[in-house]
Amino acid sequence: MKPLTLLSALVLLVYPFAVYYGLNQWGIGAVAGVLGLLFLLRMIGGNQTRLRELKYIAWLSGGAGLLLTLLAFIFKNSSWFTYYPVIVNLLMLILFTHSLWQKESMVERFARLQEPELPDYAVTYTRTVTKVWCLFFIVNGAIALSTTFMSLHYWTLYNGLLSYLFAGLLFAVEFVVRLSVKRKYEKKGL
Repeated sequence: MKPLTLLSALVLLVYPFAVYYGLNQWGIGAVAGVLGLLFLLRMIGGNQTRLRELKYIAWLSGGAGLLLTLLAFIFKNSSWFTYYPVIVNLLMLILFTHSLWQKESMVERFARLQEPELPDYAVTYTRTVTKVWCLFFIVNGAIALSTTFMSLHYWTLYNGLLSYLFAGLLFAVEFVVRLSVKRKYEKKGL
């Protein structure tokens, strides 16, 4: 993974903590400056990804982050920062849902990066997993939106920790299910 791509991925991971800590220590102006720079790096780093859809996500999420940062700075209102996880979930939902009407679903595209020749059962499976992720983005985005009306402490707890734990749990469960499905079809000789 290239350095800017890695840095741009870290922006998403540390965003809630940067907002929480930054607002408590330095105020809106300093947080807006640092986040503005990080979102620019996100957009630049997005150019280094292999899938064009991920480039779009980097550009759109980086642009949305810049806009929210600018609005927070102009109106001196930190609540603008809290909408970023909602926007990211919405963008991911759009990307994954749109891929369901394409020849290859989003999860299939990811799978083909590691295994270019997927059997038919795997293509069907990846389409189902894409639908599961769409549901995840709906639920996670709705919870993220509800936290925008809560204290910054609870917003940070959910968006900086719990949402990642839930995503990680979904990854882990999907991995176990994938291995089971693969074994089942390999026994059948497919």
